[in-house]
Amino acid sequence: MTIRRMDNVLIVVEDLDAVIAFFVELGMELEGAGPLEWPGAARVIGLDDVRQDIAMLRVPGGPGRVELARFHQPKAITPEPRDAPANTLGLRRVMFAVDDIEDVVARLRAHGAELVGEIVQFENIYRLCYVRGPEDIVVGLAEQLG
Repeated sequence: MTIRRMDNVLIVVEDLDAVIAFFVELGMELEGAGPLEWPGAARVIGLDDVRQDIAMLRVPGGPGRVELARFHQPKAITPEPRDAPANTLGLRRVMFAVDDIEDVVARLRAHGAELVGEIVQFENIYRLCYVRGPEDIVVGLAEQLG
């Protein structure tokens, strides 16, 4: 049996509207947002008495999605340190292919994003960078050259 596709990545957030705006500015399209009212959700994630709002964003013309969740109950737990460096165990970033890395970084800065390091070139293949956005969410950007 093989994997068909990666469906989505979940990011738990506090300020759902700010993070939606960040990903929309990145170029994702909002599929929908609102309270998750499916009773089976608590059983899937292994928590009791769950109340949450979710938003689903998709890559235009592609299969990739980012799901955002804001928990009202139980309250979300903040990891320490909040702005963990790239060598911290666990999921550190999600990378997106972009057409113009300079333009994307400039637009994301308007939403409070900052470069983690700098924009660098990998051989004659890519220009790459990490950007830290709202709630310390790190996204990688890759602009293919040539």
